[in-house]
Amino acid sequence: MPSYKLGRVTKIGGTVSENSRPKGTPRFPEGPAPDPAGSRFERRIRSFQPRRSRVTTAQGDALRRLWPQWGLDIDGKEVLDLGELFGPEAAPGTEAAAAPTRVVLEIGFGMGEATAQMAAADPDTGILAVDVHTPGQGNLLGLAERNGLSNIRVANGDAIILLREMLTPESLDGVRVYFPDPWPKARHHKRRLIQAEFLTLLAPCLRPGAVLHCATDWEPYAEHMLEVLSAHPDFENTQEDGGYAPRPDFRPLTRFEGQGLDKGHVVHDLLFRRAATLAERPEDPSHP
Repeated sequence: MPSYKLGRVTKIGGTVSENSRPKGTPRFPEGPAPDPAGSRFERRIRSFQPRRSRVTTAQGDALRRLWPQWGLDIDGKEVLDLGELFGPEAAPGTEAAAAPTRVVLEIGFGMGEATAQMAAADPDTGILAVDVHTPGQGNLLGLAERNGLSNIRVANGDAIILLREMLTPESLDGVRVYFPDPWPKARHHKRRLIQAEFLTLLAPCLRPGAVLHCATDWEPYAEHMLEVLSAHPDFENTQEDGGYAPRPDFRPLTRFEGQGLDKGHVVHDLLFRRAATLAERPEDPSHP
């Protein structure tokens, strides 16, 4: 694997300080880009807010070494071949593992602990994990290496652009959206990810019967999710009573979730499958 030389990096209390880096140069030249899609796409309302925070020495090391192998920028420039992306590949220091037989998309993974647990428990499933939080990206790459997990790929950028520009129809076997930002203020509700427009964009990328799994500890957002998903013609509730689902065994109890439960929060899981046939879509003149 190639090595990449950076400017002087100082370790301060377990974090990486790059004050000597010239202004305007990227923190990780061969790592995740600050804005991978640039200005090629419309300036629309986003469901996420990039956070600036320190990258630890270990996270920075993982980004420099592992991003060229397991990371990708969501730049909208090319359509992904998921079979090739998750082809047989060895984790450093391990033997090559067989390619996953199915691929799920995870939108927002925080620091990646739950993602790594799910990948370890189900090596036949590839996880395409999307986030914009650089420390979390580095942390998940490090977890994948330490645990010999070759079925994780880390994507940097906007999941909307990934779905619209870079995935082929019926290429995903599932989607996971765990604890997305609830945007609790009424004026910010338009920023919530789970909206009818998002579901219409997502559905064609899912195989028939593939499951969209959402989880939230914010009661009003759970109600909003259930209402929007139940009303969408491309999705069907897996629960006969039309309500929330029990937490599946494969979804780990995260540290964040545990903190919420300690505070008395109620966590709701929603599992909706893609319908066998999709509702008719109006023609989009921008995508002939």
